[in-house]
Amino acid sequence: MAVSGTLIRPNQYFSSCVNTPSPRFNPSCRKQFCLKASAENTDSEERKLTRKEKDGGWKIEYTAEKPATPLLDTINYPAHMKNLSTQDLKQLAAELRMDIVHSVSQTGGHLSSSLGVVELSVALHHVFSTPDDKIIWDVGHQAYPHKILTGRRSKMHTMRKTSGLAGFPKRDESVHDAFGVGHSSTSISAGLGMAVARDLLGKNNNIISVIGDGAMTAGQAYEAMNNAGYLDSNLIVILNDNKQVSLPTATLDGPATPVGALSSALTKLQASTQFRKLREAAKSITKQIGGQTHEVAAKVDEYTRGMISASGSTLFEELGLYYIGPVDGHNVEDLVNILQRVKAMPAPGPVLIHIMTEKGKGYPPAEAAADRMHGVVKFDPLTGKQFKTKSPTLSYTRYFAESLIKEAETDEKIVAIHAAMGGGTGLNYFQKRFPDRCFDVGIAEQHAITFAAGLAAEGLKPFCAIYSSFLQRGYDQVVHDVDLQKLPVRFAMDRAGLVGADGPTHCGAFDITYMACLPNMVVMAPSDEAELMHMVATAAVIDDRPSCFRFPRGNGIGAVLPAHNKGTPIEIGKGRILMEGSRVAILGYGSIVQQCVGAANMLKTRDISVTVADARFCKPLDTELIKQLAKEHEILITVEEGSIGGFGSHVSHYLSLSGILDGPLKLRAMVLPDRYIDHGAPQDQLEEAGLSSRQISATVLSLLGRPKEALQFA
Repeated sequence: MAVSGTLIRPNQYFSSCVNTPSPRFNPSCRKQFCLKASAENTDSEERKLTRKEKDGGWKIEYTAEKPATPLLDTINYPAHMKNLSTQDLKQLAAELRMDIVHSVSQTGGHLSSSLGVVELSVALHHVFSTPDDKIIWDVGHQAYPHKILTGRRSKMHTMRKTSGLAGFPKRDESVHDAFGVGHSSTSISAGLGMAVARDLLGKNNNIISVIGDGAMTAGQAYEAMNNAGYLDSNLIVILNDNKQVSLPTATLDGPATPVGALSSALTKLQASTQFRKLREAAKSITKQIGGQTHEVAAKVDEYTRGMISASGSTLFEELGLYYIGPVDGHNVEDLVNILQRVKAMPAPGPVLIHIMTEKGKGYPPAEAAADRMHGVVKFDPLTGKQFKTKSPTLSYTRYFAESLIKEAETDEKIVAIHAAMGGGTGLNYFQKRFPDRCFDVGIAEQHAITFAAGLAAEGLKPFCAIYSSFLQRGYDQVVHDVDLQKLPVRFAMDRAGLVGADGPTHCGAFDITYMACLPNMVVMAPSDEAELMHMVATAAVIDDRPSCFRFPRGNGIGAVLPAHNKGTPIEIGKGRILMEGSRVAILGYGSIVQQCVGAANMLKTRDISVTVADARFCKPLDTELIKQLAKEHEILITVEEGSIGGFGSHVSHYLSLSGILDGPLKLRAMVLPDRYIDHGAPQDQLEEAGLSSRQISATVLSLLGRPKEALQFA
């Protein structure tokens, strides 16, 4: 169903305004701004757009048709926004909000974060001139309005699809994307680097870093602000404060209670009675003085640090940033005035503008939803109901959570830690069951790991659940604070391997390599959801060294689960044979084992009998199993959904040291290619990586000297 929004119709009193021939203002209409527009496929039915006088805002009525966006239709690039009036900008924001709901309802993606920065995006592109001026969006899931305004509106229907637009800013997608992102808290560091480079090169462009949605809880943001205050380069930092330091799926009951002292300070600042009184006084003074110049000046002065005595602003001032705020992030006029004033300052140094926004702003279903409709699949915008595909199995994430809960029910020492990803890691279920044993530390992976190390040092059994790609952010802590001290922290690495629509920023390609090289680490990977439950149980009993297990995004395969979802510990370093064959052995590691089984079944149709083994462990290796496979087969192929240097490298290293490679064995390692794979459908990504069942079959046929048959699979 094509879905969208329209702006509410005017009443009869203002009907004369609708029929004005002018596309701009009708001088006779002084109460409301009216505009006539038509939507596609509506039998010429008019769509009338009005703005209520009392608050100057636009009321959107979402319908089942493509929205009428007459003003947005004229905006292909930011240059087309420069001469728009304040009223035009407000209309543009309303149309942009409708367009986002329409496009995301058809593709899925990050909805509420983008809706929360519509007015900010409009104001930024009105005041500044990208790509000369640089706008850096922290995390990047809120960049849909930015993409629409920078020449990519016609491609929004391809968002996160194979060969389509990326879900995050991407430098090689547009010159308007100043810095590629996907992880958190990098914008101020990158912006400061660009500002210093600008100064050294003698340029005079503006650098704007937009940070928020929890990203201010990470240490890198404070390291960057501290350095920015010292270097004193001109840099604009916009703190998009939507009162969330965790993603809204942190708990089953909605957004988590803020976890940091910063949130408390900002809340005090927002609620300051003295600040509100001074702000009203500033408005009164402005009205008495009159004049546009005084209005702009008073608006800025109203928000500057001189008007604020609440604690909170001092935090940024002590770091050396000039503080302005809090500012209503949904008031385009205020945002434009303040940004213009800051832009005009001759040498302000680093400036922080603190804006208040609401995730999902302007779309009632998102505003009312417990998770704010943060990440969605296709949905009906009339109700916000998502068209979720029903699956006979749960996600691997959910199986992990259920298994961990069962372990914790019988072992009170088990605790769980996540970095602002309760929903993403499944620990929202654990938190509901054991609220005192689940810790959300904010977007702070380094702290999460060392915090877990401290828990382990005192005899608890911490499970640190962090996405594979996010664990990269805390690697020094994994090495120095955990593995070196041989502390039994258990790492549950979700989203291992290819991750579909989220693309290379979230792809868990490297964890096998970077974890298996550590001397004390036990490294496991389940081939299905039942094995995952057994590995949770295995990690729970490993109490003399650290351990980790990886599992993919997506749903289980329908394996028979252990009774009551409680796994049985596996013998450390022992794999298993799934299918017996001859001549060729395929040794899979992790969920890719299912592709190996699929390849074996394909090859049966060509009278080729293949042995398939599930390695289970990368470290320690099951050397007896590997030796057996190598000696009983002519060909041994290792398969993993990870980068070079991982499981296959460990196998080849063992075979080399043992002298087995000195014999007739043909050994091949199938790994992810040595490049980043763009977002797309999971099967498309697997094909591009060369790891599908067909491509494994083709490799076997090629090694057996049957190249023509191999081409039929390739």
